[in-house]
Amino acid sequence: VQLQASGGGLVQAGGFLRVSCLASGGTFSRYVMGWFRQTPGKEREFVATITGSGASTYYADSVKGRFTISRDNAKNTVYLQMNSLKPEDTAVYYCAAGLIFLTSDRRYDYWGQGTQVTVSS
Repeated sequence: VQLQASGGGLVQAGGFLRVSCLASGGTFSRYVMGWFRQTPGKEREFVATITGSGASTYYADSVKGRFTISRDNAKNTVYLQMNSLKPEDTAVYYCAAGLIFLTSDRRYDYWGQGTQVTVSS
């Protein structure tokens, strides 16, 4: 499975942004999809995850109520809608695919290249 993340950019605090991840090379609906983020010098951090059908989602406490993960299996794409952005949301955002609905990055088998999100204060 190949993953291609896109949609990052620069946004002011309080603004919104949507990042996308296009999958190819596998049966997309089989995979749990997750979003993670990382800043320099820190470990990769779980953000959100969604089951293959899209019926279940789970969020990190730091983004709950502000971010929404969704997927369109017909388009092989998973999205992360980010609202009420804060400067501390600044990071490289990675999408990942796995077979188990968990928050640990070790459980994800395939990773995209990352897209930079920068939130200015």
